[in-house]
Amino acid sequence: MIQITLPDGSVRSFEKDVTPYEVAVDISEGFARNVISAKFNDTVVETTTPLTTDGSLTLYTFKDDAGKKAFWHSSAHVLAQALEELYPNVKLWVGPAIDNGFYYDVDLDEGSISEKDFKAIENKMIEIARGKHDFKLRDVSKAEALSYYKGKNEYKVDLIENLEDGTISFCDHSTFTDLCRGGHIPNTGIIKAVKILSVAGAYYKGDEKNKQLTRVYGISFPKQKELTEYLELLEEAKKRDHRKLGKELELFTFSQKVGQGLPLWLPKGAALRERLENFLKAAQKKAGYEMVVTPHIGSKELYVTSGHYAKYGADSFQPITTPSEGEEFLLKPMNCPHHCEIYNAKPFSYKELPKRYAEFGTVYRYEQSGELHGLTRVRGFTQDDAHIFCTPDQLDKEFKDVIDLVLYVFGSLGFENFTAQVSLRDPENPDKYIGSDENWEKAEQAILSAAKDKNLNFVVETGEAAFYGPKLDFMVKDALGRQWQLGTIQVDYNLPERFDLSYKGSDNEMHRPVMIHRAPFGSMERFIAILLEHTGGNFPLWLMPEQVIILSISEKYEKYAEKVLVSLENDEIRALTDNRNETVGKKIREAEMQKFPYMIIVGEQEEKDNTITVRQHGGEDLGTINVEDFIKIVKDRISKSLKTFK
Repeated sequence: MIQITLPDGSVRSFEKDVTPYEVAVDISEGFARNVISAKFNDTVVETTTPLTTDGSLTLYTFKDDAGKKAFWHSSAHVLAQALEELYPNVKLWVGPAIDNGFYYDVDLDEGSISEKDFKAIENKMIEIARGKHDFKLRDVSKAEALSYYKGKNEYKVDLIENLEDGTISFCDHSTFTDLCRGGHIPNTGIIKAVKILSVAGAYYKGDEKNKQLTRVYGISFPKQKELTEYLELLEEAKKRDHRKLGKELELFTFSQKVGQGLPLWLPKGAALRERLENFLKAAQKKAGYEMVVTPHIGSKELYVTSGHYAKYGADSFQPITTPSEGEEFLLKPMNCPHHCEIYNAKPFSYKELPKRYAEFGTVYRYEQSGELHGLTRVRGFTQDDAHIFCTPDQLDKEFKDVIDLVLYVFGSLGFENFTAQVSLRDPENPDKYIGSDENWEKAEQAILSAAKDKNLNFVVETGEAAFYGPKLDFMVKDALGRQWQLGTIQVDYNLPERFDLSYKGSDNEMHRPVMIHRAPFGSMERFIAILLEHTGGNFPLWLMPEQVIILSISEKYEKYAEKVLVSLENDEIRALTDNRNETVGKKIREAEMQKFPYMIIVGEQEEKDNTITVRQHGGEDLGTINVEDFIKIVKDRISKSLKTFK
């Protein structure tokens, strides 16, 4: 008999070789019908895998992220089989599950796939799925794997040549076989609904020097209703696409002459950024931060010292040389090394700590052109970066204070649905990280302790830490239910060592400070993109580029419109007038498109009574009131949405 521990802590006894599916049946036959994947002792297994030792078992349905991953990974196999049957000369490379669906990279040789082909691929996938073919994983030797693909698929051969013998497996279903590590649903019949979403070019191994393959994106569900709901959500997401809204609202643009991935902020967008910066600067000032400014480039040696060059050199722009022999600079990929050198500019006593340096610092990282996407994936972006240098005794309080700052930012900008993620190092891959085990242990425990004490709803993810330290990431769900990583706090014992940072303690001895990295926005570009899509362009009132537009019924009432404008501006309400010789109906429609929160209409009666007629974005009529009452309405709404940071 073996002992199986379930997530609720209960332990059940089974005969050796019991499968996860059989364990699920023992729990509940109804539950078992929905189980599609499993994890045993932190290893993803099939629901048919025999369990031979005591261990912990987690069972997944499609409602779980891990269940979706297995479902979509299995669907990628079905897509690959469909492509092989429809395109006999196709060569497969890789086909993983992604956050929403799956894709497969294929070499079609001389062929191509366009939108007109999607329906045929979908029909073939459903035809295969209805066969209810079992997914069967089997181990193969390296020689056997190479023999299977040699002369047929050089991409799979290349993959296999870089694998260790004894770690290779194939997955079979129907007449199809693919190189695969595992993690499948029981059979194809569970796949009931499929949609091919798009095709794109993808360079082999992500290298622009290699051949461009075809990437086919798809998504699948166990019920047609779920696919229908997803496609409706997709349509809503298209309406909220930040690239579309950014153009309509005149916030930002891109220019091929300036360069790909380098956004240009238009006047309204620049004003929006400035308000966000001022909002955070005011909170940071209350919290004891000092603003600093660092250059856009730095000596290559700076990033060699920090470890960034060794870890991210390949993702940085090539070194810049100067006329002086031996000088090499990099476009700044990170702000933290510069802040370490600011700390190093003078000696500190423990009485002067913590030091909190903040900067809206622009950094540059090379992204391949195919990976650039509006403001969410760019080559130059501005981080709301800050670094706190403190004593070990101050670490807990400082970390919790940063959590409070992040929560204040989220609350003021309408992000209410979020979880925290404690990102730890991967003990199986120590080469990914710098620093001693002792320092890592201290840093990880500090974050876990703070997250518990602040009663955060958090999960632990192993292997997601930064190379220099663990972190607390905030995973926010937007209005469409999509999850984004916004805000990060990191504990770092390693950079203070690499830069030989110190302070004089109460014992008159020199000690090493602890460093906290934090960025509530993350990057201004990505944050604004997410905020645009979350709000659909209807930003919180305090943040809107213009809060009010005054629409005069005709040119005769321009002077009264200007008088109302002055009253609003005197109370620091951002407003403008529209005195064009157009109908009020047209002016209102255009103001709705531009997302103005309030429209004030003035004409003969309003001028006579010294009042205004107010319409709210979305069509709600607030009636006719005096200007002073309207100003109070606006001020009250702003004060309710813009929290006070203590």
